[in-house]
Amino acid sequence: MKCRYLILLLCLAIEIQAKNTIYSPQIKTLQSVVNKDWLAPTVMRLNSDDIINIDFDDLSDNINQYIYKIERCEVDWRTSTEVFESDWLEGFNNNSIDEFGYSTNTTIPYIHYHLQIPNDQCRFKLSGNYRLNIIKETNDEIVASVEFMVSEQSMSLALQLSANTDIDFYKSHQQITASLNYNKEQIANAEEQIILIVTQNNRDDNSRKNIRPTYVSEKGMEWTHCSDLIFEAGNEYHKYEILDVSHPTMGIDFIHWDGNHYQVYPFINNPRLQYIYDQDANGSFYIRNSNNTENETTCDYVWVNYRLHTPQLLNGNIYVHGRWTTEKAANYLMHYNAEEQVYQTYILQKQGYYSYQYLWQKNDGTSHFLPSEGNFHQTENRYQAYIYYKKLGERTWRLTAVREILSE
Repeated sequence: MKCRYLILLLCLAIEIQAKNTIYSPQIKTLQSVVNKDWLAPTVMRLNSDDIINIDFDDLSDNINQYIYKIERCEVDWRTSTEVFESDWLEGFNNNSIDEFGYSTNTTIPYIHYHLQIPNDQCRFKLSGNYRLNIIKETNDEIVASVEFMVSEQSMSLALQLSANTDIDFYKSHQQITASLNYNKEQIANAEEQIILIVTQNNRDDNSRKNIRPTYVSEKGMEWTHCSDLIFEAGNEYHKYEILDVSHPTMGIDFIHWDGNHYQVYPFINNPRLQYIYDQDANGSFYIRNSNNTENETTCDYVWVNYRLHTPQLLNGNIYVHGRWTTEKAANYLMHYNAEEQVYQTYILQKQGYYSYQYLWQKNDGTSHFLPSEGNFHQTENRYQAYIYYKKLGERTWRLTAVREILSE
C-alpha cells in the first residue's frame, strides 16, 4: 500500500489543479468564469444549465481566426489516452471562435474574443478534468489553454475548517476536516478508487493531494487530524481597482501618462506585522471601468507598477501572484532596487479590480508566504476540495464531488 501511495504522489506532483495559461505574448487577460461567479473555481455541473464563459484579448487591430480543441485529462492533468473522444464528448471538436469585438477609444488596440462551453457544437458526457486549447488557425499555434472541471456530484462531501489545529492554537494555521458519503456508489476498494485533493484559494502550488483517510467504512470516508490538511493561513490579499485612467481609485497612489502609455502605481506594500481584516477576492479579478458598460472592449491597457518594501532575499525570488497571472513566470518576477530598498516590477494589465499576493519561490522550487507579509489564523481563505473516483473496470477518473468552504 505504501508503494501505491508513493507512485500516486509522484504522478500527482506534476500538476493537480486547473489553471489558465497564455503561451503567446499577443494574448492577454485570459478569463474563465462559470455562469457569472468570478470568485469561484472553474467547475461546471454535468447535465446542468451551467455555462463556462471564456474570454481573451488579442493585442492586434487585425482579425485572427481562432479555433478551440478540447481534450480530456486525468487527475494529474495528463491527457487521457485510455478513452475515446466519443466516450466523453457529444458533438464536434475543433470549432471556430466566432464572437469577437474591436476595442474602442483605447491607447492599445485589441480584439476581444468570447466563447461559451457547452454550446450547440459540443456538450460533455462524462465528469472529470478538461483542457480547452485556443489555436491560431493560420499556423496551428496553441496561444492559450483553459483548464476546467465537470462535476457530477454523485457523492456528498462535507468540510469543516478550524484555526485550532494539530500544530498550533489560533496562531498561524488553518486545518481542514472532510467527510465523504458514497451515496449510491458501490465502492470495492476505497483507498484505490478515490482521491481527495484540497486547494487553498485555487493555488496549484499550495495544494494537497491523495491524503490518506483516517476512517473508511462501507458508506464513506473521513479525514480528521490529518497533518497534510494543515495550511499556513497567510494574510489577506492586496487589492486595487483601476476604474479611470484620469485619476486614482481604490488602492492607487498615482497615475501618469509617459507619452505612450498610462503608468499606474498602487500604494507601496509595507511589512504587515499585525493582522487587519480587509475583504478581498483571494486572487480573483474582474474587468471593468467607471462606466461598467461594454467592459470587454472599452477598458484600456495600462502598465501597473508594483512596489514591495521588504528585506532582500538571498534564497530565491519574489513573484506577483493571482488567478490572473497566466503568462510565463518571468513576466511577474520582481527585482530588488537597492537604492529605494524595495522589490518592484511592472505588468501590462487591463483596467479592472485585481487582488494579488507576493509569493517567495525558494531555490529548491517550493513556494512560501513572505515573512514580512504576515501569517495569521484570522485570514479569510477559500478552500476547495475535489473527490475523484474510478469505478472498477472504468478507464478514466470521474469527478464525483466538489465542495468549497470559506474561513471566517
